[in-house]
Order: sequence, then C-alpha cells, then structure tokens
Amino acid sequence: MNSVVASITYRAMLGRKRIWLLAALPLALIAVAVLLRLIGGGDENTAVTLMEKFAIGTILPLLGLIAGTGVISPEIEDGTIIHLLSKPISRPSIALTKFAVAASLIVVFSAVPTFLAAYLLIGMEAGVASGFALGALFAGIAYAAVFLLVGVLTKHAVVVGIIYALVWEGAIGGYVPGARKLSIQQWGQTLADQVSSSPFLKADVALSFAAPAIVIVTVVAVLWAGQRLRGLSLTGDE
Repeated sequence: MNSVVASITYRAMLGRKRIWLLAALPLALIAVAVLLRLIGGGDENTAVTLMEKFAIGTILPLLGLIAGTGVISPEIEDGTIIHLLSKPISRPSIALTKFAVAASLIVVFSAVPTFLAAYLLIGMEAGVASGFALGALFAGIAYAAVFLLVGVLTKHAVVVGIIYALVWEGAIGGYVPGARKLSIQQWGQTLADQVSSSPFLKADVALSFAAPAIVIVTVVAVLWAGQRLRGLSLTGDE
C-alpha cells in the first residue's frame, strides 16, 4: 500500500464528474426502494427480487466497472501512468493500492446502499438487508479486482467490462445453469443466502465453491495486474 498513490487516486475518483457516476446508481436503488414502500410494495418477496435483479444483478457489476477501471484506466489512456511508474514504487504496490481504493468505494457506494434499500423495504426481516449487504460487499470486491485487471490489460476496458457485465454476468451467468458457478453475482447471492432465512432467496452455487472462488479471483486478479504493470515501459509501450 502507498498512501501517496491512494490519495491521488481518491482525488481523481471523487472529482466532480466521477462522484456523480458513483452516486447515481445507489441513489436510484434507494429511490426505487422508497417508491415501493410508499405504494405498499414493501414485502419480503419484493425486497429479495429487487436485491437480486437490481442491486446485485445490475448495479453492483456497473459500480465495480466504474470503480475498478476508473482507478487506473484513465491514467493508462492519457499516459500519466508513466509518471507514476517512474517513481521508486513497486508495481505490485501500485496495483494493490489501486485495488484498495476501488474496494473501499464499493463498500461506500454498493454495500451500504444495498443494506439501506432492503432495510427501507422490510427492516431487518429474515436477514435480507444484512445478507445482501454482505453479498454486495464481497462480490463487489471481486468485481473491483477483475475490472482493475481489465483496465491494465486493455485500453478498451470500459467496453470490455460492459460486455462482460451484460453478456456473461447478466445473460449467460444469470440464466445458464452450468455457467452460474463462474458468475460473481451468483457468488454474492450465495453469501446473502447464508445470512438470510428468506424462503424467496435460493442460491444456485454452493458456499463451498463461492467463498473460495471470490478469494481466488480477487487475489489472482490483483497479482496479475501488478505483474502486468511490470511490463509497461516508461515510454508507454507494452
């Protein structure tokens, strides 16, 4: 970890434009929860559906994409990463610091709003709020690591990330039974199911697979990103 790199990254991510990108999605989730509560839709089944389809299924991967690629992709695209790489800071340390910033943003803009939205609907009933907050936390951390790696591997990180989120996570991972084992959002739902006692929440992936998978994917992605940074020359060429 490097405090200077972290400070610079936080300033860039929390600037005027990007802060609105990060805040818009969780605010939309909370607004939907409030609207459902006002019109009398605050039941357990509705809450679980909102968390599965919107919070974990849609908002979380998009926030992971914004945070994960945002901490490093712009610097690679405009060449400013070269100034950072020229400093006496190890490349793995840069990658780890960038990941830590992205992960912390996921906590603030995903895990906390997910808990608040579910709580606004049904309070602490059946552990839905706590379960999905936990799922959003760890799945979001995995997303941050994966999209950080994507940001290092390609200059088209946002396009690749959107395709991954929509095609693999949204379509294939969400509806093809065999592919669900390799879906981060499904792993997050498995963690949620361990905490929640709601009969409306049924995980498709066993905890014995989901928990190690989250750890392995996160660690491998961050380590790979650090090694990939070693391959970036100070002239900006790979």
